[in-house]
Amino acid sequence: MKARFLPVMCQQCGEAPCEPVCPVYATYHSTEENLNVMVYARCVGTRYCANNCPYRVRSFNFYEPEFEGALVEQLNPDVTVRSAGVMEKCTFCIQRIRRADQKATVEGRALEDGEVQPACAQACPPKAIVFGDASDPESQVAKLIEGNERRYQLLHNLGTKPAVYYLKGGASNV
Repeated sequence: MKARFLPVMCQQCGEAPCEPVCPVYATYHSTEENLNVMVYARCVGTRYCANNCPYRVRSFNFYEPEFEGALVEQLNPDVTVRSAGVMEKCTFCIQRIRRADQKATVEGRALEDGEVQPACAQACPPKAIVFGDASDPESQVAKLIEGNERRYQLLHNLGTKPAVYYLKGGASNV
């Protein structure tokens, strides 16, 4: 038996156990994007969300961010720098999703498959991370998971309705 590494990100649960425990509603479900999002300015760092997350993907920011000299130039202007004392999590780069959606709306069209990519998918050379709308049967994601016996969701038996699918080893059917 070999040890295996499975990278785990926020599963963007449909029934997220992290959401109802936040006393200041800093984490909530966005019905528009169908994601679990954070309002970092509202977070008071109780860590209740981390305690309730069965995937253990939320982290507490213990330190004030420090960027010396030219490192400040590397910061993404679309992503707020969170201060010490707040919880952090993967947001599927919601700023990219919203920017692409706004652009498509201005152009009077729907978002195209593959038009939005979170940073993790963009930075993955073997294209092991695919992002898209699983409810669109023509999307690459839907084609990868529909009827694929290799697909699975982490801890789906808990009733959290995770939105992330993983594919077990083997050849792709697409």
